[in-house]
Formats: sequence, C-alpha cells, structure tokens
Amino acid sequence: MSMKTTKSKKQNICFLIRHLIIKELYNLYVPTKLFFTKGVGRHKDYLSSFEAALRHAGIEICNLVTVSSIFPPGCKIIPRSQGLKHIKPGQITFAVMARNSTNEPNRLIAASIGVAVPADNIQYGYLSEHHPCGVKEKLAGDYAEDLAAQMLATTLGVNFDAEADWNEREQVFKMSGKIVKTLNITKTAEGHKDGLWTTVIAAAILLP
Repeated sequence: MSMKTTKSKKQNICFLIRHLIIKELYNLYVPTKLFFTKGVGRHKDYLSSFEAALRHAGIEICNLVTVSSIFPPGCKIIPRSQGLKHIKPGQITFAVMARNSTNEPNRLIAASIGVAVPADNIQYGYLSEHHPCGVKEKLAGDYAEDLAAQMLATTLGVNFDAEADWNEREQVFKMSGKIVKTLNITKTAEGHKDGLWTTVIAAAILLP
C-alpha cells in the first residue's frame, strides 16, 4: 500500500471522527425529551426556600441552566417519574423555569409553564413562563398555556382574535390542525403566616 493511499485513508477516518463528534455535540444541545415538574419551599432565608422548592420538585441535584422558551422539534414529553431517572448529581441540566417568592403572610403566588406543541414534528413549538401574584392556579395555568399557544400560532400563520377568551382561542388553534397539544404545569402557594420566605417553581427539564 502506497504512502499516498495510507494518508488518504487516515484523512477519511479523521473526517469521519470529526463528523461524528460534531453530530454528537449537536444532538447533545438539541433535547430529544423533556419532563415537567413543580415544587414549593418555605424557609426563613430566601435562597433556602428556593432550595426547598427544588427538592420538592426533585431537581435539587442538578446544576440548572435556565434557557428561553423553544420546544424542540420532535421532542417527546415523558412522565416526571421517568424523567427523574435521567438526571444525576452535578449534571448540567437545561430548564425553562418559572419562579416566584414572597415573605408577605397569606400573599398568593404562582409559577406556571405553558406549552404549545405543533402537529408537524419537524416544526418547533413554544414554552412560556408566567409568575403572577394574587392569581389562582387555573387562571395562572390558562394564561401560561394561552401565551405559548399564541406564540406558536403567530409562527404558523394561524389567524385568531387576540381579544377572545382563552377557551375560544384554544378551539381555534386546535381546529386549525397546526397545533396538536397545549398544556400547563402550575404551582401556587400562600405566603407563610409567620413571614417565612415561600417560593414556588414550575419547570420544563430538557434532556438529551
């Protein structure tokens, strides 16, 4: 075998290895599955109440990196119980998170994540964050869900009346055939009666 042939084969192998590495890195940063979780925590210190909320949600072992709100194409929503099996201590984990805190007694706070999934699985969808005060769980969840659906609808060119209520818009979105699913995960809590910090979180955890 000539030196020229050997060199050519080595170049081809190097190219293949580089291609596989790039492909693997691309796959790592485009999540293929996600799960939703939520939690509440209370403590005299603000940061500790957040830690308690993370523990309640089951994601305290992760190094969380919050990201903006795109639902990746073809991404599969899996149950929380299954999703928690895919994380391990110290793992850098990407999340879309809504978070709210108060130390005001009896103040109602909410954290909600809404999601809108397109019918075409090669199209991306949307995740939204909402963190209001004084709003009950259903209203907070509906608002987050509506927000995600509106963002997706404008991307897909679905016409809708922005002044209509969520129930009416939801029917329009689903009848268009372009949006297959909308949902939300929401956590609410009232501020502790003795003024401890209360923190609520809702999160979509993105997995490779």
